[in-house]
Amino acid sequence: MIDRTAVRNNANYLRNVRPIDPEEIAEYIEGAPHPAVVRETLREEAFDLRLREREDGAFVPVEESPVDPPGWAPEALPEAYAFAVEDLLVREYGANWHRGESGDELRERVRRLKTDYLYENEVEYDRVAALGYAIYHLPAYYATVGYVLDDLTENGLLDRTLRVLDVGAGVGGPALGLHDYLPDDAVVDYHAVEPSAATDVLDRLLEETGRNFRTTVHEATAEAFLGLDEGEEADPATDDPFDLVLFGNVLSELADPVAVADAALDALAPDGSLVAFAPADRNTAIGLRRVERALVAGDGDGAGPGRDAEIYSPALRLWPDAIPSDPGWSFDVAADLAVPPFQRRLDEATARGETDEPGEFVNVDVQFAYSILRRDGKRRVDVEASAERCARMAESERHVTDRVNLLAVKLSHDLSEGDNALYRVGDGSQATDHYLVCTRETALNRDLREAGYGSVVFVENGLVLWNEDEGAYNVVVDDETVVDLVAP
Repeated sequence: MIDRTAVRNNANYLRNVRPIDPEEIAEYIEGAPHPAVVRETLREEAFDLRLREREDGAFVPVEESPVDPPGWAPEALPEAYAFAVEDLLVREYGANWHRGESGDELRERVRRLKTDYLYENEVEYDRVAALGYAIYHLPAYYATVGYVLDDLTENGLLDRTLRVLDVGAGVGGPALGLHDYLPDDAVVDYHAVEPSAATDVLDRLLEETGRNFRTTVHEATAEAFLGLDEGEEADPATDDPFDLVLFGNVLSELADPVAVADAALDALAPDGSLVAFAPADRNTAIGLRRVERALVAGDGDGAGPGRDAEIYSPALRLWPDAIPSDPGWSFDVAADLAVPPFQRRLDEATARGETDEPGEFVNVDVQFAYSILRRDGKRRVDVEASAERCARMAESERHVTDRVNLLAVKLSHDLSEGDNALYRVGDGSQATDHYLVCTRETALNRDLREAGYGSVVFVENGLVLWNEDEGAYNVVVDDETVVDLVAP
């Protein structure tokens, strides 16, 4: 049994002198343990010691500075991950996995997964379903997590040592995206919670991560891991708080997502972040926003859990005393990915009729709803509306046919189909959907088009109209309207 305290003490001494060599430390430890044992001990202690292992086997301190935005804009799922997926498929079915009975079985499972998501059916993941999930969903979910994390790194809120809980880790899309998003000198203590056969795929894909991305897979339900199951204790891994808790496309699959997310907040460090994202379709996106609203301080009638979280982004509440009650269907859009080889093979081998279009098994759109919650009260931008300057969206009914000023969060890209540009907006008070409709762009309102998703804009002299067909308010932005970017 190696003396861990001695290893830690020697490492703490040498960290300020020179790179830590396990062979050197072995000489100072009673019993002269083998350097390989010292190396493994250092790996196990690296997170607490803020040490990272270099390729030459030496250990050096992790920088104290937070993670910088890496300019995340993947063009494709990296080849190593694509190869790992195909490796699993070849092991399971052989080189012609995409043809014959195996190809038909995989296509049937992908179709079933798509249908289950669309109609909010319970999804069961056996090995075939997990492989189909990896084929169809892995690339987009890999890309999504980085775009969401940009909201944190822009304010220096992601440390280079991270303890991460990935609830419902699935086949590993968010894990791989997180791994590639972080700099090479980051050290991660990653815990995946996944009860299904997806762990077979997850384990293989996690083999592609680096030596400083230390992974543990807990084959348990989220409820059991977090101690929500009656008679079950929380997993000991929850004893130390997590810096980042991920819910990647899983909230819609939980029986009680609010209870699970609330328990995950309790497992979060005081300065940590709960990051949830979901597919952009109406049901899952609105469901995510419903969970968000149930967890935020001051929401509802006080009958819900926690009440101790703050929305960091993107659906900021610009009126501190307001609570939104609109459906909240909002999602971001990023650039499409290149079609990965495994999707192309499965799609090209599909039997089609004369009128059937290709692409049924291609999924490279990166569109997602997301929410970031924190317990320390921090928000991505510290902006609030003022009654002296702005109208509340909650009071739009009284302003129909009037021109008003609004402070708004831009919550969509252009939703029009080539006509007047249309953007969903909110201010945290709205009870009904609101849209900014640009009927004439000018130099004074161009900021509306150029502002990114989640940006805060000030709209001066917008014309409020009621859209009976859509049951929503349209605020017309024309040549009499000024739009200023308040916070990008």
